[in-house]
Amino acid sequence: MFTWPINLLVIFAITTPLVYTLGVKASIKKLVDVWAVIGFILSAISFYPLYLKVSSEKVLIHYWVGIQFRGVALFEIDMLSIFMAGLFIFIGLLTAIYSTRYMEHDTRHGEYYALLLLMVSGMVGVAFAGDFFTLFIFWEVMCLTSYVLVAFRKEQWEPIEAGFKYLVMSSAGSATMLFAMSILYGIVGSLNFAYMHKALSESVTPWSMISLALIVVGFGVKAAVTPFHTWLPDAHPAAPSSISAMLSGVVIKTGVYGLIRVMMLLFTPESYHWHTAIAILAVLSMTTGNLMALLQSDLKRLLAFSSIGHIGYIIFGLSIATVYGLTGSLFHVLNHALGKALLFLCSGAFLLAAGTRDLNQLAGIGRKMKITGFTFIVGSLALAGVPPLNGFQSEFMLVLAGLQVGASRNLWYLFSALMLINILFSVGYYLRIIQVVTLHEPSESVSRVKEAPKPMLFSMVLIAILCILIGIYPGPFVNLANQAAQSVLSVESFVKLIIH
Repeated sequence: MFTWPINLLVIFAITTPLVYTLGVKASIKKLVDVWAVIGFILSAISFYPLYLKVSSEKVLIHYWVGIQFRGVALFEIDMLSIFMAGLFIFIGLLTAIYSTRYMEHDTRHGEYYALLLLMVSGMVGVAFAGDFFTLFIFWEVMCLTSYVLVAFRKEQWEPIEAGFKYLVMSSAGSATMLFAMSILYGIVGSLNFAYMHKALSESVTPWSMISLALIVVGFGVKAAVTPFHTWLPDAHPAAPSSISAMLSGVVIKTGVYGLIRVMMLLFTPESYHWHTAIAILAVLSMTTGNLMALLQSDLKRLLAFSSIGHIGYIIFGLSIATVYGLTGSLFHVLNHALGKALLFLCSGAFLLAAGTRDLNQLAGIGRKMKITGFTFIVGSLALAGVPPLNGFQSEFMLVLAGLQVGASRNLWYLFSALMLINILFSVGYYLRIIQVVTLHEPSESVSRVKEAPKPMLFSMVLIAILCILIGIYPGPFVNLANQAAQSVLSVESFVKLIIH
């Protein structure tokens, strides 16, 4: 029915509770953990032929309920879809491997892995969607599972409160999107992106401008764009750290994907002139996130605010709306997903060992957990934009893209300068947490901690290696981001497959 990467994730999600029950009855504790990891591995393997096919054909059409429903229920997969979906599956796989030991003190493993698999299948479906009907179905699959995963440890008050706040705000964002879709359907008479592009680019009306504003709000809530970000600093610390890695690494990127896809395809910048408004939102997000991160003593809350800042960097590239700007934006999507997933996985290892998220009590823990401490340093320096790590490459590209368009849009010199200032802010708090975690003398609360288990170390070390590798040899990864950016701007090739 769906493409094989999604089919496998859904099949394994449906069968996970049964496998968990069999594992309990047969006293095989890790059976469900291994089953979930196998599901992600098979999904990743099946993803590669899809990547090759899209590389050769540029855009791939798949009607997931049959060709008779030509207007809706279709996947239209291009290199942007491949870029985002591949990232979702990869981070999901590493999170599942990490969870085999991180979650062993929790119960309800069947629920946990089923929700994780479904959440990733929802994100991949969003990336593949060729119409709003398909996008909204998979969007809600992603949202509903993420609400439950944030509140997974329901015996504690903090996850319940954070999950409820996330539910209310994200549902409001989804309702806003749905209202925008209803307006667009009234204007165009279709939910298909290709037909919408043709109608909306030919005529700009007050109703289409209203729907654009609603779309920005709806996707902006999920992407944690300021001022719609307030759910994120509560949800990330309260969720299991493996889920925090997913939320910050890839879930909020689905909101970014939605903004890029819809605004570049339906509300083209040549017709709707949204550059300055999006750039202002970008500067607000990066400034709010970085300034608030400077004030935090809770490690996971600090990392959550940092994610808001980096979302600002990413949508700054969208506001530029050139090939180079979008390449930098998508390249930073990759780099931030890796770096922030790594830091949340490291914070989970610290929390598991020491039982606290307080930076003062975690002082010196990197000396006791040397491998975790080293990967934590790599992730922190990468996101601080320190060369030669991967974060420097994409942040440099985004600043340079802003300066390149400054001659025609003078405000972009100012915006680029503000981004540079924000990068310096981030260097300040990342150096602070490196100093506290790895350079201070170990506090009494961490004096007896041990190194993280091997499956957790595997995920952390692999991501740390990628952060170093991409920083030293960025060429193939920049090329992949550039192909995705080119596909975003190749609107006509995306549209004519449906219309003609």
